[in-house]
Amino acid sequence: MPKIAIAGLGNCASSLLQALGASAKDRLSGLMRERIGPWSCGDIEVVAAFDIDRRKVGLAIGQAAFSAPNCTQVFEPDLSQFSTSVMMGPVLDGAASHMKEYPEEITFAVADLSPVDVAEELRRSGAEILVCYLPVGSEQAVRHYAQACLDSGVALINCVPVFIASDPEWSARFALAGLPIIGDDIKSQLGATVLHRTLLRLFEMRGIRIDRTYQLNTGGNTDFLNMLARDRLASKKKSKTGAVQSSLATALPNENVHIGPSDFVPWQKDNKVCFLRIEGRGLGDAPIELELRLSVQDSPNSAGVVLDAIRCMKLALDHGIGGALTAPCANFMKSPPQQFSDEDAHRLCDEFIDSLHQDQTSSHTGPVPAASFDQDSQ
Repeated sequence: MPKIAIAGLGNCASSLLQALGASAKDRLSGLMRERIGPWSCGDIEVVAAFDIDRRKVGLAIGQAAFSAPNCTQVFEPDLSQFSTSVMMGPVLDGAASHMKEYPEEITFAVADLSPVDVAEELRRSGAEILVCYLPVGSEQAVRHYAQACLDSGVALINCVPVFIASDPEWSARFALAGLPIIGDDIKSQLGATVLHRTLLRLFEMRGIRIDRTYQLNTGGNTDFLNMLARDRLASKKKSKTGAVQSSLATALPNENVHIGPSDFVPWQKDNKVCFLRIEGRGLGDAPIELELRLSVQDSPNSAGVVLDAIRCMKLALDHGIGGALTAPCANFMKSPPQQFSDEDAHRLCDEFIDSLHQDQTSSHTGPVPAASFDQDSQ
């Protein structure tokens, strides 16, 4: 049974917990993969959580999932099974200074408490995997939790655009410790990035020369409010732009690509609206223009992917695999160590799952050689 800890009990964590609660009652729909290896989503156990908001720290995890400023839709109201208390994490750069200018009901309310020793609490809880859901721009805080994972022998799923799995040095440290890592920056189940990549590939496949493109996003959750601080956006823009550019056979000049958050619209709450535009030319330079509007509930869109990442991580743990997991990273993340097309990433991830699960059900009991599933080695 995968045992997880969560860093950051915001909207995405709320949706993840609701999914686990609904799955335990056999009423969860919309999954990419019903089972991965021997596990359904209902097999995932939450053993620890960390946050910095005084309205969440000290509460049961299930209660904190619905505490302000969380505003994601509620599809599973009964989270009473998540009774472990939320612990105070390190603040570091996890709270942007501009958030103090906004009403408390839509932003952080940092607790006046000393942080716990994250590594010690991870060990004590028996967590195997830490899911990192910290705010965009939390460079120091994410690295603090990554180090705590190394110190406590816990695997890491890094859902935010701080480069850990895609950083060769950090990836090597996890490999040396025999710990798997999946990152960086979660790719939504059907969000702006995966849709943008797919449309650009379609243009190219049909012989359309792409001249320029943009992706603008608006939302009303704390994530969008946090990203009003442009100095916290460098890694996010790099992650989203790189994910889109990597889908093209030839990258566009930087001046012809604009991808990133646009604005915070409070009444949108957890609804994210994406505006896409692609300009191109077909036969005889005849102009072709596409404009599209996508509206999604942001946090369930993320949680649907994390459910798969957790179970893939457990497979790797059970087989003694360390370092960045190439195929799951490419399938689930915007900034993996190695980019593949979304079709190839999905196929390679299925092959990763099948190879390890088949080994679990065979008589073989030792670790699987990395070459049997890691595309870098082929």
